[in-house]
Amino acid sequence: MSAYENARKFFTACEAPEGWAGCAPYVAEGAKFSAQSEPLVEVDTVEAYAEWMKGFGTVTAPGASYTLHASAWDEASRTALFYATYHATHTGEGGPVPPTGRSTNSDYVYAVTMGPDDKVAHMVKTWNAPWAMRELGWSE
Repeated sequence: MSAYENARKFFTACEAPEGWAGCAPYVAEGAKFSAQSEPLVEVDTVEAYAEWMKGFGTVTAPGASYTLHASAWDEASRTALFYATYHATHTGEGGPVPPTGRSTNSDYVYAVTMGPDDKVAHMVKTWNAPWAMRELGWSE
C-alpha cells in the first residue's frame, strides 16, 4: 500500500471515530501530533489525538460526521492534506458544560506526514476551535 493510501485510511479511521485501535495500523510508533487549538493543547501524540476524537465523536457528540472536500498528496514532502468539515451536535456527556443540543459545522485541515515505512510520522491539525466552541455553546 502506498504512503498516500495509508494516510487516507488513517484519516478515515480517525474521523470514523475508531480511536487508536482503528488508527494504529497506519501510524509509526511515537508519531507526534500538534495543533494550535485550545482543546488540543495537551495532545502531543497521534495516539492521544485518535483517542480524543473517539471520545468526542462517541461520547460528547454521538453521531458526529464529516464531509471531505479535498485531499492532496505531495511526494516531495511525503505529506497528505485533507480538507473537511466536521458536523457535530453536543447531545452526550463530555465537554465543558452539560449537553447543549447545539451544533457545529467546523472546517479543518489535516497535514499528515508519512515516514519511510509509509506510516504516519507526524500530524498537524489546523482548526478554528474557538469558532466551533461558540457554535456548540461552550463559550461566548
